[in-house]
Amino acid sequence: MTSDVRSHSTPSVRSRLGNLALPAFTGLLFLFLFAPIAVMIVFSFNDPGGRQNITWQGFTLRNYVDLWGRSVITSAITVSLAVAAISTLVATTFGTMIGLALTRHAFRGKWLLNLLIFIPMTAPEIILGASLLTLWVSLGTERGFWTILAAHVMFNISFVVVTVRARLAGMNQSLEEAGMDLYADSWTTFWKVTFPLIFPGILSAALLAFALSIDDYVITVFSSGRTVTFPLWVYGASRFGIPPEVNVLGTLILLIALVFIAVQVWSQRSAGRSTEPATPVTIAMR
Repeated sequence: MTSDVRSHSTPSVRSRLGNLALPAFTGLLFLFLFAPIAVMIVFSFNDPGGRQNITWQGFTLRNYVDLWGRSVITSAITVSLAVAAISTLVATTFGTMIGLALTRHAFRGKWLLNLLIFIPMTAPEIILGASLLTLWVSLGTERGFWTILAAHVMFNISFVVVTVRARLAGMNQSLEEAGMDLYADSWTTFWKVTFPLIFPGILSAALLAFALSIDDYVITVFSSGRTVTFPLWVYGASRFGIPPEVNVLGTLILLIALVFIAVQVWSQRSAGRSTEPATPVTIAMR
């Protein structure tokens, strides 16, 4: 009787342990992933005595209030935002055009262009940065803001093309044909039918390009010259200590990234709720 009870109770205990092990492992994994972010946020409110912000000295908001009082920080942030905004605009425009060409048209050498578009995504950043440095030196170009901008446009275009092409591949092409059948010309069909349908993909590509640009360090350092972006300033500042401004700016960028993620999720849900069959007919009847 006792052995029967054990034989029935043992699998039950194992089953319970198994049910607890996976959630516990998942919890430890999330703790490992987000512990550095939690430390960054907590120490952004620390009141250190010197440049070493590694020991909790007390709560303060002065780090946030005085953040923009240092010209070196505001200059680095301004350069990073300007490069990210302009490179995102240029890369999104050209990347969308290339994505449309590769998806909607057949031409000689298309397979080669399809292959080349993936090279900046798959090549190591150190190789891309070194090759760009060789190009700037060979051309005798002084490195600075414009060389950083050209480098960021270069590596952002590939990500935009891939993202927009994924959106175009999932789009029902008969909607464009329906618009053309209802006497809308190519230009009207694009702006009234195609563009609204692929806009969530374009927005996702633009957000991705902006995040990659403002975060990049390796490629930027080869093209920067004496110009300092935010990642370059963080690396330079951490060599002599960890000033609280690093944690403050990291926390603010994290909040901006969360806003970007919310916008991206909202755009994807809006795309899912769109009533695609009615769009070209409604437009063509106007």
